Amino acid sequence: MRKLVCTAAVAAFMLTAAAPALAVEQDQPDQVDALPFMPAPATQVWATRTLAAQPGQQQQTFLRLDIAQLTPRFVTTDSPATVKITGKIVNIGDRKVSDIVLRLERGEPLDTEDDLRKALKEPAAAEAVQPRFTKVSDALEPGQQTDFTLEVPLRGDQMTSLAVEKPGIYPILANVNGKPDYGGQARLAALSTLLPVLGVPGGETKGKAGAPAKLTVLWPISDRPRLVRFVEDGKSELTDDELATSLSVNGRLYGLLQAYEQAIPSMSTAMCLAIDPDLLRTVQAMSKGYEVRGGGEGKGQVEAKLWLDRLNFAVKGRCVVALPYADADLVALNRAKLANMRALAVTDGPKLIQDVLSVRPLPDLVWPEDGVLDQPTFNELVTPLPDKKYTGVKSVLLDPTGLADAPGTAPVGIAGEHPVTAVKIDSMVSDALQGSDSRPRTLSGVTAPFENQPVSVQNALAVLVFRAGWQGDGRNVVVAPPRRWNAPLPEMTEFLTAAQKLLAGGYAAQTGLEELTSATPTVTNAKITYPPEAGAREISPVIADSVTTQSVELNGLVAAMQQEDSEHASPSDLADPLWLGLLRAISGAWRSNEQGARSAAEISQGELNQLTGMIGVTQPNSPILLGSGDSPIPVTITNKLDVRVTVRIELADTPGIRKLDLADQVLPARGERVVRVPVEVLRSGRFPVNVRLTTPEGVALGDAVKLEVSSSAYGTITVIITVIAGIALVLLSGRRIYKRVRARNGEGGDAPTIENVTPEKSSA
Repeated sequence: MRKLVCTAAVAAFMLTAAAPALAVEQDQPDQVDALPFMPAPATQVWATRTLAAQPGQQQQTFLRLDIAQLTPRFVTTDSPATVKITGKIVNIGDRKVSDIVLRLERGEPLDTEDDLRKALKEPAAAEAVQPRFTKVSDALEPGQQTDFTLEVPLRGDQMTSLAVEKPGIYPILANVNGKPDYGGQARLAALSTLLPVLGVPGGETKGKAGAPAKLTVLWPISDRPRLVRFVEDGKSELTDDELATSLSVNGRLYGLLQAYEQAIPSMSTAMCLAIDPDLLRTVQAMSKGYEVRGGGEGKGQVEAKLWLDRLNFAVKGRCVVALPYADADLVALNRAKLANMRALAVTDGPKLIQDVLSVRPLPDLVWPEDGVLDQPTFNELVTPLPDKKYTGVKSVLLDPTGLADAPGTAPVGIAGEHPVTAVKIDSMVSDALQGSDSRPRTLSGVTAPFENQPVSVQNALAVLVFRAGWQGDGRNVVVAPPRRWNAPLPEMTEFLTAAQKLLAGGYAAQTGLEELTSATPTVTNAKITYPPEAGAREISPVIADSVTTQSVELNGLVAAMQQEDSEHASPSDLADPLWLGLLRAISGAWRSNEQGARSAAEISQGELNQLTGMIGVTQPNSPILLGSGDSPIPVTITNKLDVRVTVRIELADTPGIRKLDLADQVLPARGERVVRVPVEVLRSGRFPVNVRLTTPEGVALGDAVKLEVSSSAYGTITVIITVIAGIALVLLSGRRIYKRVRARNGEGGDAPTIENVTPEKSSA
């Protein structure tokens, strides 16, 4: 018995050791065991990627699946009767993979909103129908790849088709199996997404769910801040030249504008452009010629002009929304107590858009980053400031997570001293476009060069079909892609084409954003909420503190400026570009990008230093010689700015020299003055004296300058002390002489008499 037990134990050990690390399939490729890893989440791109291994484990990958095309993306009764996918399979492992096969599987239709939301985060099960595998390649060596085309009927037998017999939102899975050397047949790559079926070709069509859904689409035209400054000859300076690519054919901003132009004829009421004024200012500056910081002449002048002309033509008579200038993080500005900058971010943008594009954005409307505000920021935004000509915000675009006590999808009222209408963004469609929670909310779609067709668009398309086809019933569907949406043109076009099909089929109706913001809310007691995860994405306190410090300096500088006359610049002409630079440093584009925020803050600090450096003390060519102890020190101060500036001359504490009071000095625009600074020299010698200028509020101007001061004269105090000491010496000496004279003449009362003197004894 003991021998039998030992033999069984050894056999079990050997079998365990010999088992491959991957989950192995049977010899028949149409039978699948446990997965070696989960398929790529539905919110990733049309390419599988290396997945993170569990702690203590090494995740080994062999193949990558890239899907170039899925047809159709949205199934209706007039769609093709087959689903076709094309793409390639790449061997990214370290060994040959044989017997590579592929099939397209589907799961049960997702019937509820909760099921759909779960599928956006993690792939839904897609093993309900598993047709036979199709061979793709006999073998792939490491680094090799092969193209494929797979076409599967929508209807029919489960062994040969997807067996779709009724409308629904179906999870589908592209499943690649293969046999790596030293391993068994297993699933080596997979990709999951959602396929909306509104009507089955040759079969059933989904009936309309009551009144059509009210569709509104916010189309973002935004980018991260890149403008540094305006330089001479009307040119500007940018941090890089990436916008030249983005504005040219096949670029991101080019694609956004082209998709909008294509959709406008059939969606003119539903579409509304959301424009970042800072991007508009930057492109306008590029169209006049520009330089790249450290890189010479920019290459996108022609592209910028053409794009701007197209945008100007496209927005005529259309709905436009102004984003906060540079898409500034309004909550971060409020936390930093930068009320003037917050007002500038909200009010300057609409004026700029109207000046450049000759179209008036929807007034008194704010769409904050992530669609959320905290209560203090909201209170500040809606409070009018008549003295500053700020009328206050009247309507806001918010994510449902930013509201409480706000049932339904219609606009709601937020009660208070200044009532506001809140329009709710459809979070499920927008979240699908943004990607999963593990991906940055500021970008979705392209995050690396090879990732050029995001599944997030396909999933958002499916959610939009679900909203209109299955929920409908007159609900509001406000679609808001990510601010800096990075999907390619074909994907944007697919999404908008699906929306047009829903409109044409009567499942949705166009609703203008202005109609929503001006509607009378039925719910008037909604409240502002601020999700904790939103706070975690704010601009960091380090950056906010830097911006606060710079704003204090800039305020102090502006307070010291006055316009010389109507021919010269005004203080705002010099300060306004710096205020806008500070807004770029605290842009919402830098959320989850600390290094980008630091770079922007360094740029704004450099611009401020350059401005303050235009005023300062001029270094003399030779040492300064003082002829007397109270001679003033001549200091030459210069102002290269085109405004008059009030300055204060500061002398550092120097042993041997005492500072005396000096009134503030007014420097004329582009002028120079020699000011005699009163001092008291306490001793003779050579003194290094550090001098610098500040504003009356203490803002440092220019660099400190070291003056060499030499004096051989005594100061007034020294002379007085010397004179007093001399007089005292004379008086004391006279008294001593007087006493000696009296003593010699016997006049002193204490001199001894002859009678009292004892004769000296003789020694003889």
